[in-house]
Amino acid sequence: MKKQLGFTMIELMIVLVVISILAAFAFPSYRDSVRKSNRAQAKTALMRLMQQQEQYFTQNNSYIVFSQSSTDAAEKKFNWFSGDSAGTSYYEIKGEACTGDTIQNCVMLTATPGTANVISGYTDPVCGNLTLTSTGIKGYSSSSGSKELCW
Repeated sequence: MKKQLGFTMIELMIVLVVISILAAFAFPSYRDSVRKSNRAQAKTALMRLMQQQEQYFTQNNSYIVFSQSSTDAAEKKFNWFSGDSAGTSYYEIKGEACTGDTIQNCVMLTATPGTANVISGYTDPVCGNLTLTSTGIKGYSSSSGSKELCW
């Protein structure tokens, strides 16, 4: 009698089915964790930039508008991206006057995920844009998110 070595086709198919089922549950969880990490990076950047805005306000009695396209030297001191560089960032950040107010009184920082100036394929369907105002109001643009989850 000859001893057979190896696996049967049925055994291989069972292993593939088990791996597929595990991957189907693990991949969405992994993607959510990555989004939460990127969102945390954006929130940290917004808080840091708001601190810079408050310092600027104490010296100039006004906040300052800034964006990726800023040309003024004072505006360029504010990072318009969430990470260490634009090429490794998932959010583009801009500062503008609060709705219904002037830049002298209130600034709103907005972090927008996945624009053409940062990693463009990134999306955050749970929270969308993250906002922070100099009055302390934290917001998000997606209807599927919640304040506890997004901030």
